[in-house]
Amino acid sequence: QVQLVESGGGLVQPGGSLRLSCKASGNFFSIYNVGWYRQAPGKQRELVAHITSGGSTNYADSVKGRFTISRDNANNTVYLQMNSLKPDDTAVYYCNTEGRVATQNWGQGTQVTVST
Repeated sequence: QVQLVESGGGLVQPGGSLRLSCKASGNFFSIYNVGWYRQAPGKQRELVAHITSGGSTNYADSVKGRFTISRDNANNTVYLQMNSLKPDDTAVYYCNTEGRVATQNWGQGTQVTVST
């Protein structure tokens, strides 16, 4: 029932920062666990960061210490703050709930390109 729209991507130099937003519509957003995923050309989609309804977080080893996931339930939004960006971070980034992942529903994502 929840629908999600990603935004905030763009072109950034190595070492730069971006903040991605995931805006949700629908009911019961506050009870959903939400993950940020990314897919680079020629690679499988991977889970980058995850946040539970209670605010507990987990990160892929490749981004731990550089990325921070957070949520603002009052605004139905989940964020991904990305610092110290590397060229290997270049990918399309998606947010999704556990239910949408289970039913293979994905949005358009937002493109992040890290390059000089």
